[in-house]
Amino acid sequence: MGTVEPRRRRRSSGSASALTLLCAAALLAVTALTGTAQAAPLPEPGATSLEQVRKDIEDLYRQAGTATDAYNLAESEAKAQSDKIVEIAKQVVAGQDRITSLKNRAGAAARAQYRSNGLPPQARLALSGSPSQFLDGADRIRQGEKATTDLLSEMNRTQTALQQYAKDANAEWQKLEANRVKKEASKKEIEAKIKAAEELESKLQAEEKARLLQLEQDAQYQAQTAWLSTGVLKEINSSASEAGKKAVQFATAQIGKPYVWGAVGPSSYDCSGLTSQAWKAAGRGIPRTSQEQLRLLPKVAIKDMRPGDLIIYFDDASHVGMYVGDGAMVHAPRPGRNVTLAGAGSMPIKAIVRPDA
Repeated sequence: MGTVEPRRRRRSSGSASALTLLCAAALLAVTALTGTAQAAPLPEPGATSLEQVRKDIEDLYRQAGTATDAYNLAESEAKAQSDKIVEIAKQVVAGQDRITSLKNRAGAAARAQYRSNGLPPQARLALSGSPSQFLDGADRIRQGEKATTDLLSEMNRTQTALQQYAKDANAEWQKLEANRVKKEASKKEIEAKIKAAEELESKLQAEEKARLLQLEQDAQYQAQTAWLSTGVLKEINSSASEAGKKAVQFATAQIGKPYVWGAVGPSSYDCSGLTSQAWKAAGRGIPRTSQEQLRLLPKVAIKDMRPGDLIIYFDDASHVGMYVGDGAMVHAPRPGRNVTLAGAGSMPIKAIVRPDA
């Protein structure tokens, strides 16, 4: 599963056949759930069709996915800001210690002058009876004056730095608070969208739920078939990198674990939580969210796609999966679903990005 075999004589029909078998198995599972192969009665005239219910639920989960990306981004930024505040606090402590040291040095110089009856060094040298002592002392005066000037300059620089640290800390606190507000708003939106989707699904009878799952699988199968019919697999023949193989191994090992928004494992994942943790396991840190993965990772053409690459879906980049080869990808679909394999073209592809370009 880790590589795409570069067999140009093998047409997309081979992969399509394999996916057809997967879909057939899924249909058999649906039949087993319903206890019959017959379709449920059509809705009453004017009632919302099951297909429309499917689209409504899918749209709600898409909106929840977008809000989840916003939440995850705010969470990542908040962590970075917290780390920055801690670093600033360390710099403030170091600066305060430096000021104390400089003040002690300045105090020592003042005490030394007091012990010499308050006469400045120039006056004491003028009273010296030895020209050589005077010249030696003059050099020491210059050194002393430079040391005093350097001391005052360093105190001024340190005090200026402390003032800047205070401004930086205040700015980071404001960003932290803004992200807290953003996270709370995104959390409420996520929960509202998921609740609305679950309420729609809860109104369905068991047989209708089975048909809903079948409609969902049919829509994905049709999209995948259309994607394969373009002959795209004839061009995709790149092998996975060593890091890509590790990422694929990690991601596929999570199959069966539930989707939970905001989760990064080890018992559950959201879509970008799965991909970011898979690449972390492969030794590569990548952005936490699908939108940031799209923005910051290098893009590659679909024909150059290889196992381990990330597939960003939908115009708003609200979903991501990992290509595993032979026209398939692994992903955490949505609430109520588990990490699973699916056709790489089963959703609208926006871009392909490569973590280890």
